[in-house]
Amino acid sequence: MPDILPWERTECKYLHDYRIFKIRQDFAVSPRTSVLHDFFVLETHPWVNVIALTPSRDLIMVQQFRHGVREITLEIPGGVMDDLDKDPVEAGVRELREETGFEGTNARQIGWIHPNPAIQGNMAYTVLVENCAVKHEISLDDGEDVAVKFIPAREIPALMKAGTFSHALVMVSLSYWLLEESRIHVS
Repeated sequence: MPDILPWERTECKYLHDYRIFKIRQDFAVSPRTSVLHDFFVLETHPWVNVIALTPSRDLIMVQQFRHGVREITLEIPGGVMDDLDKDPVEAGVRELREETGFEGTNARQIGWIHPNPAIQGNMAYTVLVENCAVKHEISLDDGEDVAVKFIPAREIPALMKAGTFSHALVMVSLSYWLLEESRIHVS
């Protein structure tokens, strides 16, 4: 089977800015057929999700109303990286503090993905923070309303299998954490 070649982009134009994302139209030539096609891309900021563990090995989670599905979901803290964030770890620590008031130690990035490379160019990062304790007041944006919940770490795999977490990026972050856990306990 031959290797796939990249498509040559011949034109790029912005159609609209919706505050949280921009719509871009790209025109590109197929290397296989030489036919020009147009593609629509959502440009948005990188995202960060935080696996936050208390000393007693509870995951710090948040419940919030999600407008896309019109339901209350159970998720991990996370959000859009701000322009002032230097890296995903800094952004994750900030999001954890703002949404839950918690702070911890040994914050580090344990994974990243492209959320939907067919139509999005951004990345989503997973940050792990350990030994978390309340150190701050919760500081939510006007458009946020969250309730902090604690789930014992040992219950997470069963909850994942049961479909408790419906947010795909949360499932990916939890999977990265489980891989990290198995690496720590196996080595």
